[in-house]
Parts: sequence; structure tokens; C-alpha cells
Amino acid sequence: MGKNVQDILEMIRENGIEMVDFKMVDMAGQYRHVTIPARNFSEDTMKSGIGFDASNYGYAVVEKSDMVFIPDPDTAVIDPFCSVPTLSMTGNAMIIDSPQNRPLAQYPRNIVLAAEKYMQDLGIADTMLILPEFEFYLFDQVGWEVQPNAISAWIDTQQSYWNSATEGKGVIVPKQKAYHTAKPFDVAYECRSEMCKHMLDAGIEINYHHPEVAASGQFEIEPQLGKMSKMADATMMIKYIIHNTALKYGKSATFMPKPIYGEAGSGMHVHMLLLKDGQPVFSDDNGYANLSKEAHWFMGGLLKHIHSLCALTNPSTNSFKRLVPGFEAPVTVGYATSNRSAVIRIPAYAKSPDKRRFELRNPDATCNPYFCYAAILMAGLDGIQNQIDPHENGWGPYDCNLYHLPEEEKAKLQGLPVSLNEALDALEADHGYLTAGGVFPEELLVNFIKTKREECRQMAAIPHPAEFEKYYNL
Repeated sequence: MGKNVQDILEMIRENGIEMVDFKMVDMAGQYRHVTIPARNFSEDTMKSGIGFDASNYGYAVVEKSDMVFIPDPDTAVIDPFCSVPTLSMTGNAMIIDSPQNRPLAQYPRNIVLAAEKYMQDLGIADTMLILPEFEFYLFDQVGWEVQPNAISAWIDTQQSYWNSATEGKGVIVPKQKAYHTAKPFDVAYECRSEMCKHMLDAGIEINYHHPEVAASGQFEIEPQLGKMSKMADATMMIKYIIHNTALKYGKSATFMPKPIYGEAGSGMHVHMLLLKDGQPVFSDDNGYANLSKEAHWFMGGLLKHIHSLCALTNPSTNSFKRLVPGFEAPVTVGYATSNRSAVIRIPAYAKSPDKRRFELRNPDATCNPYFCYAAILMAGLDGIQNQIDPHENGWGPYDCNLYHLPEEEKAKLQGLPVSLNEALDALEADHGYLTAGGVFPEELLVNFIKTKREECRQMAAIPHPAEFEKYYNL
């Protein structure tokens, strides 16, 4: 049963709350916030909302840009990073209409809710459960400079192999050998445990946390499966907690897909399954990997639209420095069981009918999670509606290491986009599955593509330090 205004007022009284913070989401997928004194919070706050300018959040709205933010009481949590006792809520953006407000169709949270309703209206399922894996780096020092006379970036992690001569105690992790390494080499254990405690306090259930492959401070935190719309909110809160807890421990957290040359990149693999009336839609004892025809069609939709999906699941120029051969990042359009070189991996350990699922391995956490998760669902639903069979389309199953195929066989495989511009080209050409049912507004996609094109133009115009090494003396 959901919370109401009286529940929020009781939380304020019981916890000595002095401020109420409203967290909103911009087009890039970052929090922005407005705070009011707790004494001013009332039932009218929940009905009338908080005014804001949507154009400053990156939304190109046809209507007047003045909107109201309506908080969702079910998202209320005490913010552990505020010295002044603060209650935090997220919610939905609404267009000011008379006599009744209506949802701003471009607002990320409204898009996820619209995608869920579209799925329910189709009768395919009533719930999508997802599990995103959060890979990130923790650095002890980081800095960058982009000036006409200086272009540089530098990072440092005390236990990294490059500090073997200066660290002083020998607590050094060899390159690419950090996976599940224990103390004393796991120097960030307490930091991550505190992150998980804050997540649990926020109502986000956690499976585990551990060091990842890269020796220079890469880690992973994995939550439990959750309803898609709730997990989109949880994704924002998880990133918020990771960033703020890292700073408390004197570290800097980043979800950049490829912050270190030659080390493993950070992805956000998304596991998924559908339920209808509480029963698994994806389970079939007689299907390949015990998955149903609906699961295969869903995978077919993802693989058919994967190039345009990349614009929303991997929306940074840095994303495509991770999606390269030689590491565990996927580069091949295909599916397989227990195979990390394919875009879609079916985990062999998910054996019970209610856990049978697959994961999409290309996304990373530079995405707006609401756009990312909604787009994944819309592509999968398109696959089910049109019965897109991944095997008949030549997308697998690839039950072999695709990196080790002979070159002539590799040449037959279809790859992911190699740049953000290429992914944006695909999104321009292929987005009908996103606008179906009015879930993604056309004007949002046009504005998103325009914004990202400008990012690409800006990045392409900046000389890279490696270009000096390659070309300076020619």
C-alpha cells in the first residue's frame, strides 16, 4: 500500500526533518533539486507541486516551459548526505492546464510509466522486472584540463600497478587482476559496504558488491530484480549514493564507460524478464536455454533495433571506447548462453522458471535510465508483436567465444555501432518502435538527437593528446 500525505507528515515529525528536497531529472539523466522548509510542506504541496522551467532541463516543449513537479510520496527517503535533516522525494513533471494538470510527455519518469502502460494495454505482460549491474571506478585523485594551450586528463588509484614503485607498502593489484580480490588489496571495502547500507535504507535490495576486473579501482554493486519504473528511480538513487559516499571516503566515483586506456570498461548490463498475472512469460522447459518463444521474440526485437537503441543505452562518445574487442564488452549482434562476447547473454545459473531471463550487455550508466529502460521494453515488445525470431534472422545462438573465431567467420558477424554519430544515424532511421502508443514523443527524440549531434561535433573538434604522439613530428 502506497504512502500518502499523512505518512510523509509523520515521517517529518518522527525524524525531526527540517527540509524537504524534491529531486527532478534532466534530459541527460542527472538529478536537479529544489528544497523547501519542512514546515511549509502540506497536502497542497502534493497537489499543486513545485514550479520549474522545463527548458532549463533540456526539454524542448511546444507548450510554455513553466511546469510543476508533483512529488511521489512512495519515493520518500531520508537523505543521509545532508547535515540538516532532510527528506527527499522524486516524482513527475506536469503541464499546467486548467482545470487539471497533465503529464509532460517528455519527462523521463512519465515515459517509463507510459511504456509500462503500453505493455499492459497490449496484454503481453503486466510487469517487467529488470536488474541493472552497476560497474564504476573509485579514484583517489582525478583532474582534467581543456584549454587552448593545455589538453590533459589524469587519474590515480593508490593500489594500481603503476604505483608499484611508490605506494610504499606493496599493496598493489596487477593489471587486469582485480576481480574479487580480497583485503588488503580491496581497499574500498568499507566504502562500498556503506554504499550498500544507504541503498538498503532507501528500500533498494542488494545482491552483492565486489571488486571488478580492472586493477585501478573498478567495482560492482548489483541490486535485486525490481519493477522497471521503480528500478529507474532506484538507478538514480544508486548513482547518487555511490557518488556521495565516495566523496565521504576521499574518493571520486565515475560511471564513465572507459576512463582508463588499456583497462576494462564499465558497463551497466540489464537483466530482464516479464510477468503476467504473477507468472513468468519467458519460461519454457522445452525452449532453447529454457526460454519461451516470447522471450526469443523479445530478444529478436532488441537485436533488430540494437543500433538505434545504442543512441539511448550508450549516449556518450566515451561509450564507444568501451565497446571494442579484447575485453568483456560485447561487440557482436547476437545471443548465446553464458557468453560474454554477444550483446545478449542468457545466464546459465538462472534455472528456476521465475528467474529465467537474459541480459543486454551493451548499456552503460552514462544513459538516462528512464529512456534506456523504456526503450529496451519498447524494442522487446515490438519483437513479440512481430514475432521476430533471432535464430531465423541469423543472430545466433553463438555458443562459442566470438573473439576466437577465424577472421573469415568474424567477417560474417554484425557489429554494434562504432561511434555515437553512427548510433544517432540509426535512431533517426529507426524509431517507430519507440513512438508506438505515444510512449516516446517525436519531439523528444528530435531534440535528443540534435543535442547529442552537437556533443559529437564539439568532441570531434578538440585535439587529443594521442594525436600529438601520432602526428606532431610528421
